[in-house]
Amino acid sequence: MWNFRKYETDIESLNKRAKEIISVKVEGEERKKILKDILGIIDLTTLSGDDTNARVTELCQKALSFKNDDKNIPNVAAVCVYPVFAKLVSEKLKDSDVKTACVAGAFPSGLSPMELREKEVEFAVENGADEIDMVISRGKLLEDDEDFVFDEISNHKIACFNAHLKVILETGELKTVEKIRRACEIAILSGADFLKTSTGKIQPAATHEAFLIMLDTIKDYHNKTRAKIGIKAAGGISTPDEAIGYYLLVKEILGEEWLNKEFFRIGASRLADGIFNELN
Repeated sequence: MWNFRKYETDIESLNKRAKEIISVKVEGEERKKILKDILGIIDLTTLSGDDTNARVTELCQKALSFKNDDKNIPNVAAVCVYPVFAKLVSEKLKDSDVKTACVAGAFPSGLSPMELREKEVEFAVENGADEIDMVISRGKLLEDDEDFVFDEISNHKIACFNAHLKVILETGELKTVEKIRRACEIAILSGADFLKTSTGKIQPAATHEAFLIMLDTIKDYHNKTRAKIGIKAAGGISTPDEAIGYYLLVKEILGEEWLNKEFFRIGASRLADGIFNELN
């Protein structure tokens, strides 16, 4: 197994780095350009227990409503839902450039038998999911059972077939720099296409400090192998300014090659409206 470099930092140092990066003022045409970029990388999301066919249909219609060629405004990247809505979403988004994404594998806890988790992923893909957002078993990692976490991600990757796999670390429950870094390393080595911060179901969700750890790990891996791993921030990102902060972090650490929907996503339910309203 490939070894990552030793990662030596602390939360205070990460916080300082993040503040320096996101303190850059973004105004005028540059801000408009960045907001258009961000709109195009959003996974428009509804993950509520009271989701209905009508609500999900409305979300799909919204996802397809943003594009304006005259103003160079794109649609969002994907619509993210529970697996029971995969078929509906894939049908509504048919022939568009918006992907169908599903949380699967016992989201948000990950605490179900492995065979059931894999079956849920297979169900979502068979019903049209292009992307799967799975969550790791944080308790296993906190118990230092790294083999379990490696195997569960690998198994989910196999169950995805040709769908992309986003691995949710739930960084707010891992807490320490060391555990978040190790979760990133295991996820990458076991087949993740994307690293994702959070489910959005616990606090803290996405944070600049955890995001920097993820970015640093992806950069280390890219420097060594030239392979590109995507990154997704999710949980509590609801305003244009908050989203711009994460955009600036990706730009600074990974560069402009990552500033597109192939390698960078933001999961949100309200963010797209705020950006669209500002652009118009």
